Amino acid sequence: MGRPLRDLRISVTDRCNLRCPYCMPREVFGADYQFIDRSELLTFEEITRVARIISAQGVRKIRLTGGEPLLRAGLERLVEMLAGIDGIDDIALTTNGTALAPLASSLADAGLDRVTVSLDALEEEVFRSMSDTRGPLARVLEGIDAAREAGLAPVKINMVVRRGVNDHCVVSMAEHFRGRAEVLRFIEYMDVGESNGWRLEQVVPAGEILAAIEQRWPLEALAASHEGEVASRWAYCDGLGEIGVIHSVTQPFCQGCVRARLSAEGRLYTCLFARRGHDLRALLRGGGNDSQIASRINQIWTARADRYSELRSLRQPPEAGDPGVDGAAASAQAARQAAGRVEMSYIGG
Repeated sequence: MGRPLRDLRISVTDRCNLRCPYCMPREVFGADYQFIDRSELLTFEEITRVARIISAQGVRKIRLTGGEPLLRAGLERLVEMLAGIDGIDDIALTTNGTALAPLASSLADAGLDRVTVSLDALEEEVFRSMSDTRGPLARVLEGIDAAREAGLAPVKINMVVRRGVNDHCVVSMAEHFRGRAEVLRFIEYMDVGESNGWRLEQVVPAGEILAAIEQRWPLEALAASHEGEVASRWAYCDGLGEIGVIHSVTQPFCQGCVRARLSAEGRLYTCLFARRGHDLRALLRGGGNDSQIASRINQIWTARADRYSELRSLRQPPEAGDPGVDGAAASAQAARQAAGRVEMSYIGG
């Protein structure tokens, strides 16, 4: 489909300290859930090697994700290693913000450019419902402030909007961040993975979100800021900032996708809704040289035919467009995922 590879999203852990129902519902990811063994996680050196190889194939942006990436000890060291790669122009981080405040300054010093914080409501009860946590909302807000003060700007705020749960918070969220340095982005509730109980009637369409905001503050459309941008951008006509809307359900953007995802145990995915990944760890730990790894990445990327969101919008089942899974990649985690789409907590959103 002529899609270049420009953006690599790297999951550094599949663990998280929250249990957001749309990502890691507690009834599935409970106390007995088997997360990836620490020995199976890619080391920082292995992650950096993949990033260096893939940067030579055109990747310019790296985003660190999870699970919750700030649970990975020493993450600043990985950021510093990635920042030293020629060709990487932008290193970003997506976090739930609960551990961000004490780390923001050291992450910025290590070379992190930007941060995105997931925050679904400013009402304490709704926040706790959406994140299934007793943790204080104030801790996330402190993290946002600390990131801004550390120069990790613009801080982006991602709000997943779910009908009947937090859709009444759309305007109040917009009001809070209007006129501030942060950029608020609304995300349509997506059917990622197999465990979040997604139903179409719980999706609040982008058009409805924009209409609710425009009733209070007129908006004007902005051009995309870079190739493959997933959010449509809208500016307040009075000049008090902008918002974004990510509309994967109602207006799919598969044809413009320039992203690949690397799981914490070294599997490369070409779609957020993928059923299978491709094992790079076996090559990394089995003596594969850089040329062999580069060739495998190129083979995976150029063979991709995934366009799940487009097919969903046509009310058709997803294609079996994945070229398949490597024979050497029959790990327990892969076996658990073989029957359905990979969970977002495993490869990052």
